[in-house]
Amino acid sequence: MIANFIIENSVAISAALLIISYIFIALEKVPKVTVALLGAGATLLLGLVSQNKTVGDGLNPNYFINFIDFNVIFLLVSMMIIVNITTKSGVFNFIANELLKLTKGKPIAIFSILAIFTAVTSAFLDNVTTVILIMPTTFFIAKKLELNPLPLLIGEVFASNIGGTATLIGDPPNIIIGSAAGFSFMDFIKVLTPVIAMILATVIVFLSFLFRKDLKTTQDKMAQIANIDNSKTITDKALMLRSMFVLGLVILGFITHDVTHIETCVAAMVGASILLLFEKPTNILRDVEWNTIFFFIGLFIIIGGVEASGGIKLMAEWILKVTQGSQTATSMLILWASGIISGIIDNIPYTATMSPMLVEIQKTMGVDYAIPLWWCLSLGACLGGNMTMIGAAANVIVSENSAKEGHPIKFMQFMKYGVVVVGISLAISALYVYFMFLKG
Repeated sequence: MIANFIIENSVAISAALLIISYIFIALEKVPKVTVALLGAGATLLLGLVSQNKTVGDGLNPNYFINFIDFNVIFLLVSMMIIVNITTKSGVFNFIANELLKLTKGKPIAIFSILAIFTAVTSAFLDNVTTVILIMPTTFFIAKKLELNPLPLLIGEVFASNIGGTATLIGDPPNIIIGSAAGFSFMDFIKVLTPVIAMILATVIVFLSFLFRKDLKTTQDKMAQIANIDNSKTITDKALMLRSMFVLGLVILGFITHDVTHIETCVAAMVGASILLLFEKPTNILRDVEWNTIFFFIGLFIIIGGVEASGGIKLMAEWILKVTQGSQTATSMLILWASGIISGIIDNIPYTATMSPMLVEIQKTMGVDYAIPLWWCLSLGACLGGNMTMIGAAANVIVSENSAKEGHPIKFMQFMKYGVVVVGISLAISALYVYFMFLKG
């Protein structure tokens, strides 16, 4: 009786589970990994996805493991290991200090350099790691120049989310999109890096003008930054050389995917394994963000329930009905809706939900129709994180650390800048996508 009721109402039940999970993730009263795993457990217990690998004499397409994207999981874990090991050498702080010396201590130049460094670093490391690396340097500089650190920190947060959009590994939504759409590392570089460079330059100019009165100091204080002692920043030279060599090879593996056909997760896994030969795995694996990994796994299972029930297909059909099949209208709807929604809720569950829906649209309308939609999802989901303090994990980390240092960033203060920055970013993205893919 109950089993029949669940089968007959599987779309509504799986959708309700997903919505309830979204609400609890957004409220942040319960850790999001706990919410995701509870939702996954409920999805399995209710039979929305199957616990059995086989059905009859064949493989079961609704087996819950089939809905977990292990390309995403292994790429995330491997890159976390590589970044954790490389960071220990001090190489990223060394590069930041060398760039700061080039500014001659001029506050506007420092603001721009810190934003650019954060954006470029975020394209290859995760955003949270990047802002954690750059924050101590930011507070040090602000103290030396007797500046309010908030303009520098706000610029770095925006730059981290903008820069992370440029590559496959820069932001988790891109990893999900790359795996679902079959885009390579170089696809992201070719398509997204030009528009991200335009957005970053525009945002830096806009914020520099906005914060111009706060970015002033004396010549004596500028000289202190121009002469920073960087001789002891590298803490382990052998580790630096080894980790940078391996990181370079891994990125080379990403770039040459179209020739070698080695998946990005495999290249990253091999690189992480090589670096672990010289480390105590227990120490390194302790620093992997396992909460994030299990959050992904739970989320994939919950969304798998919606997909197995046919709910994702219904969502895809609804979008095409609303836009009347217009490629331009569908692209713009996905771009702007993704940007706004990702400013309010976590962009990872949103992207994980949207990706299978775009796969359904691609099956119906064809690959050529879907390509701009995927890029709109990436741009909207990643750039939208700049709208509010809770829009991205990096935003939360910076606000918490800033408050500890006695410089709290108020929610509405951040949002005042964030709404404008996201508006600029999405407007440039819309024009870029239109002229790149849709005009014609």
